[in-house]
Amino acid sequence: MEVIILPDAEAVGKEAARRIAELIRRKPNCVLGLATGSTPIPCYRELIRMHKEEGLDFSHVTTFNLDEYYPIDPRHPQSYRYFMDENLFNHINIDKSRTFVPYGLAPDPYEHAEWYEEQIKKAGGIDLQILGIGHNGHIAFNEPGSSLASRTRVKTLTRETIEANARFFDRPEDVPRYAITMGIGTILEAREIILLATGEGKADAVAKAIEGPVTTMCPASALQLHPRVTFILDEAAASKLQRKDYYKYVHEMAEALKKQILEARMRA
Repeated sequence: MEVIILPDAEAVGKEAARRIAELIRRKPNCVLGLATGSTPIPCYRELIRMHKEEGLDFSHVTTFNLDEYYPIDPRHPQSYRYFMDENLFNHINIDKSRTFVPYGLAPDPYEHAEWYEEQIKKAGGIDLQILGIGHNGHIAFNEPGSSLASRTRVKTLTRETIEANARFFDRPEDVPRYAITMGIGTILEAREIILLATGEGKADAVAKAIEGPVTTMCPASALQLHPRVTFILDEAAASKLQRKDYYKYVHEMAEALKKQILEARMRA
């Protein structure tokens, strides 16, 4: 496990984007696992910039998103398909037919979950999976108590999750009660995983995931079992980690990023 601590959310996003771009340039037909939410937005902004200013080519990339509400129309502003289109896909040269997001109006969501799992296998598996983390340690919609061997499936949302998401909908009763989500077992099969976390509100979950025991009550702790996982954190999200040697990355990475930004400005 690698833990990288950077000054702020923008630096976290730039470092994640740098690693994704490195993979795309090395393997143009790579398979990416993507996440929604506010945390990866700086990463997606940087990927869009790299595409427009540096020619980063997404034309042969395949993507699989972690999850989607159910039921929800993909055209709904709160659907994860809509989120991905607006925050990434519409701004790069990716083939939309190669961008997979669970279908929020699938006639049989259980059958669709099995189909989704099969599409990941047909694509050759996920090369790099991007994750966020919930305040309670969840990854995707795998809430505490989820099996560490779980596969893509239909999950009932907890009351806490429904209440937390109600602010995004016109009425509380409009919040979907279910989701189609990759399972923890599915996520752990990715060849490489990067988890992004920013803000003090994620500090407890991050500390449990990295330094706590592997337990279903903190689903992200299962990442300790993976041979190639990197946590990219801002200082606030890393604030409750006990091992202080992580902090050696803060100034090293910050200085490297400052140098890159300065050089880019000089070239502009």
